[in-house]
Amino acid sequence: MYKALLRPILFLFDPERVHYFTFSMIKLTAKIPGVKQWRRRKYVVNDPCLIREVFGLTFKNPVGIAAGFDKNALILNELEDFGFGFVEIGTVTPRPQEGNPKKRLFRLKKDQALINRMGFNNQGVDEISNRLKGKTTKLIIGGNIGKNTATANEESKPDFVENFDKLHAHVDYFVVNVSCPNVGDTAKLQDKDFLVDLLSTLIEQNKTFDVQRPILLKIAPDLNRTQLDEVVEIVLESAIDGIIASNTSVDRSELTTSEEELKKIGNGGLSGKPLTDKSTAVIKYLSEKSNKAFPIIGVGGIHSAQDALDKLAAGADLVQVYTGFIYEGPNLVRDINKAILKSKSNA
Repeated sequence: MYKALLRPILFLFDPERVHYFTFSMIKLTAKIPGVKQWRRRKYVVNDPCLIREVFGLTFKNPVGIAAGFDKNALILNELEDFGFGFVEIGTVTPRPQEGNPKKRLFRLKKDQALINRMGFNNQGVDEISNRLKGKTTKLIIGGNIGKNTATANEESKPDFVENFDKLHAHVDYFVVNVSCPNVGDTAKLQDKDFLVDLLSTLIEQNKTFDVQRPILLKIAPDLNRTQLDEVVEIVLESAIDGIIASNTSVDRSELTTSEEELKKIGNGGLSGKPLTDKSTAVIKYLSEKSNKAFPIIGVGGIHSAQDALDKLAAGADLVQVYTGFIYEGPNLVRDINKAILKSKSNA
């Protein structure tokens, strides 16, 4: 019903407006008697064979929603009804910020993709932390953290530390986001020495808490092999807990969308189907190069159950969806979990 009826209607309107309209409808309909139970019967797959133990956390299934979808932790409780095993909020910054000027989110329907230049728009760590106190979901929650746009790169470490301290009691793991192409110059933030220093600082900060949270690094999909080798070195030198591969891409090659339309859209990070093979290749390289020395969350271009299985086979321990969820609808999560179970029974 989603792809045949709802998606064509939703895709008639501005993507960002539709995004928050959908949030409102999800929250509103969840209050109707029986809807919550119906969603769970339709989308949730409960099976002990889906449980994953990754970086010290227990995930009820390996399928999550990626950062950027529920930036401000507005529908965490409702997302559990759609069968997710975990949700990653953010990117969160210390102070609220509007992000880049609108229009900043675009559909590439021919490519089953999105281009965004949101610019870390979020309500700030204080408001988001307060909202997390009221969550009832038992899902694993990740906190994706970044710096405010106004903060100079060389002065950004305190931004990450502030986010870390204020979210620590309310999330289960952290993701350090220095690879988003929509927040100005990130070259300094992706420098190896800078990253090792930043990650080491967060690890030391982690030790000041009674319970330590896993720390992951999110990387771009456009890195060459030399840069990916550096990623492995960074993980091993800093002793963080894992990698998320990958963020959005700046590569516009091999798209069906015309050059003229892409020029009208302008800058932004590409997500969706064009990243399917690219992100899987990154996962495979990191997994093999490191000899599975650390966990990997695979994200990028998952539009089918097979896409998810391919990422798991390439070395991912967990997967996340976002653009595929928008194009394919909520059946995607259920289908992935069922396919994982089927693959296990056939093994």
